[in-house]
Amino acid sequence: MTYEPVYTRTPRNAFVPSPVFVGIVAIFAVSGVLLWTRYGNVGFDAFLFVVSGWLVSLCLHEYAHAVAAYFSGDLTVADRGYLRLNPLKYTSPLLSIVLPVVVVILGGIGLPGGAVWIDHRYINSKLKDSLISASGPLTNVILAVVAALPFIVGLGPDIVEVGSRAFITTDHPEFWQGLSVVAFLQITASVLNLLPIPGLDGGSILRPWLSPAYRRAWDTFAPFGFLLLFVALWQTSLGDYFSRLVTWIAEGLQLYPDLIARGLDLMRFWS
Repeated sequence: MTYEPVYTRTPRNAFVPSPVFVGIVAIFAVSGVLLWTRYGNVGFDAFLFVVSGWLVSLCLHEYAHAVAAYFSGDLTVADRGYLRLNPLKYTSPLLSIVLPVVVVILGGIGLPGGAVWIDHRYINSKLKDSLISASGPLTNVILAVVAALPFIVGLGPDIVEVGSRAFITTDHPEFWQGLSVVAFLQITASVLNLLPIPGLDGGSILRPWLSPAYRRAWDTFAPFGFLLLFVALWQTSLGDYFSRLVTWIAEGLQLYPDLIARGLDLMRFWS
């Protein structure tokens, strides 16, 4: 039996950014200025800068999924508020916001989080289905390049390398350390989201092309995608390969691992 989609009228304000997202962007901008000027507790400034920047990227990641789904035929994402960049509308705020932020703070890794629910009955193409899943990680790739752009084009700080350490010889060292962390988180999120693990974006990119039997088996493991990711990273050699890969990419974007490490230490102002 074929499914006849029922199209709903798109709300007038469907694409208007929510006040929640605007507030997060404002915190990111203000904390960046505070970090640049070294106002108050620079560790707390760095914490706000990195965490709010990560939250902005989470919103944009899920927004990319929703926009791709909307223009692929699933107009219901507008009714659910996914096009307004409001993280409070996500299907699982705990997994999509709280857990990734905790992992950023404690582990310095941009953990992917499933958030928007796509009604795949409206998607009539395997390619569109894969592109919807790929749009999120591609957004992280773009954000990684944007955040690293000052380092790439030479607008960043003057850095002197002494052995394995990198030292900033210009002003505002804390800001550049914080921005290094912001860029690095996007790199880790890009790589993790593209891993072909059930339940993650990388797995969802492959899923439409599987046979029905393999797809059923894939869906059985999908709810445990996060658990599979944790086991793979911390209990297998994949963790070492992941660390080497993200470090290699970071260095290719002119980011210094030592500055990233110091930025992570800086934002943990309580330690």
